[in-house]
Amino acid sequence: MTIREQYRSDIQLLKSKQNQLGGDFWTTDDNRIGKGSPFSSRDVAIILTELGFTQDDEEIKGISEKIFSALRPDGRFKISPSGSIFPCHTITALRVLCYMGFSDDERLKATFNHLFEIQHDDGGWRCNKVKTGKSPDMDLSNPGVTLEALDAFRFTKFLNSDKRLDKAIEFLLQHWKEKRPLGPCHFGIGTLFMQTEFPFLRYNLFYYCYTLSFYESAKQDSRFKEVIKELDKKVSKGKLVIENPNSRLAKLDFCKKGEPSELATLRYNELKNRIKVHGYNIV
Repeated sequence: MTIREQYRSDIQLLKSKQNQLGGDFWTTDDNRIGKGSPFSSRDVAIILTELGFTQDDEEIKGISEKIFSALRPDGRFKISPSGSIFPCHTITALRVLCYMGFSDDERLKATFNHLFEIQHDDGGWRCNKVKTGKSPDMDLSNPGVTLEALDAFRFTKFLNSDKRLDKAIEFLLQHWKEKRPLGPCHFGIGTLFMQTEFPFLRYNLFYYCYTLSFYESAKQDSRFKEVIKELDKKVSKGKLVIENPNSRLAKLDFCKKGEPSELATLRYNELKNRIKVHGYNIV
């Protein structure tokens, strides 16, 4: 049985939400791609790729066209028709396109270059909604946004070849030790972070471990080994248990709260195998 056959009811539920915001492919009538989470085009694209959808599918083609239509010549994405363009908007749009298989698309070269241009001195990225100077912690990068940026970069030639990404890794590993809320949006490491979530829509323990497992500088770090040991505690009878899925996804079978997830376990095993292959077998 294929993944799509196994989770047919989940796919049907997602498709039933396709036009609920007034537009097509989970957008609003004015082409907002981030509104309505987790049934926005931005989030649904991530979910569909986990359920086996590819560029051959009408849904992926439609969503990608919507997102690419928001791309500006300078590489930024304007994901709503009005208002400012924040770095988090560009990063999340880029990440979704990478999940859908467009990381090598020529149109995204300017976006990756743009991210390097706006990378902060502390190694991460931050939304500039709040003026700097209000507090030292707010002046730092946003860990959640930085994790999404690294998630996008892992699809590219920059993975494990560009030292600028090592700075972002260091920023996130240091956040694991400090745990205090950082950046204008106050991403912290507390009770909610430590609860496993799937799919990868929000800053949490599982998403953090999965993304950093692609990076050599993280895998050789004792702090990363600490985080992995915490994730290992979430496994029951060989399967990863989902503790805190988005509440609006409660009816989906593949990510039920308090239950083991077959698809999340696939990602967990992939993570562990990636560590073992590179000689960092963490028990």
